[in-house]
Amino acid sequence: MAFRTPDDASSVKRRALYSPVARAVLFGLIVVAIGFALRTGLAMIGVVGPNVTRMWGISAALMMYLLTSITAYLVVTRLVEGRWPKELLRGRRLLPDVAIGLLCGAAYISACAGALWLAGAYTVVGVRPDIQFAGLLLVTGVGAGVFEEIVFRGVLFRMIEEGLGTWAALLGSALLFGFVHIANPGATAWSSIAIAIEAGLLLGMAYHVTRSLPLCMGIHAAWNFTQGAVYGSPVSGLPTKNSWLIPQFSGPEWLTGGAFGFEASVVSAGIGLAIAAALVLVAQRRGTLVPWRPNRSAPAYHGVQAPAT
Repeated sequence: MAFRTPDDASSVKRRALYSPVARAVLFGLIVVAIGFALRTGLAMIGVVGPNVTRMWGISAALMMYLLTSITAYLVVTRLVEGRWPKELLRGRRLLPDVAIGLLCGAAYISACAGALWLAGAYTVVGVRPDIQFAGLLLVTGVGAGVFEEIVFRGVLFRMIEEGLGTWAALLGSALLFGFVHIANPGATAWSSIAIAIEAGLLLGMAYHVTRSLPLCMGIHAAWNFTQGAVYGSPVSGLPTKNSWLIPQFSGPEWLTGGAFGFEASVVSAGIGLAIAAALVLVAQRRGTLVPWRPNRSAPAYHGVQAPAT
């Protein structure tokens, strides 16, 4: 899945079109352009704004997430890189990968909730039998999962790995993923570091080992949905008013996560780090870790010719 610059490309094209930085910038510009056009069109027909119905609000948010990210990714991979994006369009592997991801994401959050329950920091005090799951599932689950995985794993991780190797891609994409959440409600420097550890490292290594964006999307979607809609924890600082379980948290914020939710708990960070470390061992045994600056240090890796810049 490594992109190789055409041998006959001019030096201008190598830097302005084919380099990892140029492709990442192009992806961002396409996302902004499509998002602006889509939002303008939706506003003209009256389906965005403070007075729209809940159904239209959910539909508009989902379209913004999915159409912008998927279209921009396809443009970059098909028209610029000239390849079929197997990491996104998985064929027969699509549904199995999504299913595995959903199970893994739900299991991870359930393990975090269970550990906090054993520590006496999380207690269920009630159940809401009539909770409406659709909005949380579609927007915070599917929408955010697809958009953020394409941006942080499909674009940033993949393109940094091409130019600088796996370790740089893992650390760089994880730190960026963590600190884009610094503006969220209840966020602190620690919460951003925790998300960089448990989500950035875990999801980065999950992508590296499987090369499957749908699997990572499934993890991300189930992670957000299970955390908020099932266990009642804030999702990255965003409070969940309607959850199936009514929770009560007790104990210090470093244990419970405080207003930011499970993701700022040392328990969640520890579990995520352990899983990421296990995936690193898998990658080491397979010999898939890309060396530092592969374009200059090695002519090929993993049976795929190293990309030129």
